[in-house]
Amino acid sequence: MKLILLSGGSGTRLWPLSNDSRAKQFLKVLRNDETGELESMVQRVYRQLSEVVAAEDMIVATNAAQLDMLRNQLGDIPIVIEPERRDTFPAIALACTYLHSVLGMKEDEVVGVVSVDAFVDVAFYRQVKELEKLVTTTNAEIGLLGIKPIYPSSKYGYLIPTQSTEYMQVDRFVEKPSEEAAEVLIEKGAYWNSGVFAFPLSLILNRLIENGFSCSYEELLEQFSKLPKNSFDYEVVENLTKISALTYDGYWKDLGTWNTLTEEMSEQVIGNGGLSEDSYNTHIVNELDLPVKVLGVSNAVVAVSADGILVTDKPASSRMKDMLHDGLSSRPMYEERRWGWYRVLDFTKKEGREVLTKRLCVKSGKNLSYQFHNHRSEVWTIISGDAIFIQDGETKMVLPGDVLTIPLGSKHCLYALTDTEIIEVQMGSSIVEEDIVRLEKDWSTIVESIR
Repeated sequence: MKLILLSGGSGTRLWPLSNDSRAKQFLKVLRNDETGELESMVQRVYRQLSEVVAAEDMIVATNAAQLDMLRNQLGDIPIVIEPERRDTFPAIALACTYLHSVLGMKEDEVVGVVSVDAFVDVAFYRQVKELEKLVTTTNAEIGLLGIKPIYPSSKYGYLIPTQSTEYMQVDRFVEKPSEEAAEVLIEKGAYWNSGVFAFPLSLILNRLIENGFSCSYEELLEQFSKLPKNSFDYEVVENLTKISALTYDGYWKDLGTWNTLTEEMSEQVIGNGGLSEDSYNTHIVNELDLPVKVLGVSNAVVAVSADGILVTDKPASSRMKDMLHDGLSSRPMYEERRWGWYRVLDFTKKEGREVLTKRLCVKSGKNLSYQFHNHRSEVWTIISGDAIFIQDGETKMVLPGDVLTIPLGSKHCLYALTDTEIIEVQMGSSIVEEDIVRLEKDWSTIVESIR
């Protein structure tokens, strides 16, 4: 069985640490019990799945804004990039055509879909693996995984069974009922819907054909904007009649808010911060160098990043998405990239002239692309590390204290021999990502010639 890992979505619920490119699944706030290091949700899920499924049987579906962060955290794995955000059905459909037309998966083979933001034990993914057998032996149109509820919740959908033998046949769904209605459903044997799906590849390919879409990955990329902007549950699952499900009685949690996330964090303070003894069940997550102190405040979250500061009562944190009704800032203040990371230090705009100051780190053995800009100049100050800098065909070593001036239109790039940190000041009429014109460069030849 091939597995599609869904890693899309924006970063509103865990603002200010999450943003448009760094959604909640990329925040490194969970402790890896084996290594003792902090890891993100997507790293945890991928690590656990790797104990059950071969690496070559997993692909990730995501959007372009999250590509660099996925590469940085998971390495070189197959990734299907959505041209735009259009909910889970288009994402899954595009991934299915990739499996079929690029990887050669047969129509009668089973595909599994899991999200990357559930907090579970490895046993959960072993049960996911069993869905392949469930679909093939029961001839079901789709196989689901129900979670035994531990309390009536209005945040989850519910599977209503018709009968239960060694597997459960699903009669219908109830999407996010009130807590009172959920309590009645649980008394009748309902399960939480985990959001895991397993189905023959033909289910999606046939649906695409019926609706006039291509089963070719390259062609569906061109048609992507015409796909229904709908969730997989509403677009596919609710229209099926033969649905089977396995159940899982172990630990499962959707880490969708600061309240639920902090319940799984092994320490109360991450970063430069301190709590008084009478601050009970309060967490600090601080990505800045400035100290954060909390005195006499209980059941709260204080989250600090370059994007902003959040102080919230834990139960109230679920309202974060409503407060950001205008969406996130169009310019993320912190991003991880394949080459390292950057943090915005300052941005000003006056009389048609923009000035953006960043602190960035290029990791050892990584490089910034060979590029030029049509609308801005740059000044770089090397503050640590050793690197190779190329400008308009000339190559030189750069060391801490060096200042590099890059005029508008000048071709330039940098290769880090050791972790290299830079203060970069951009100045121009328009400072946007689209003003980066990337060129090809053979770094292996350049590095070898320097040595």
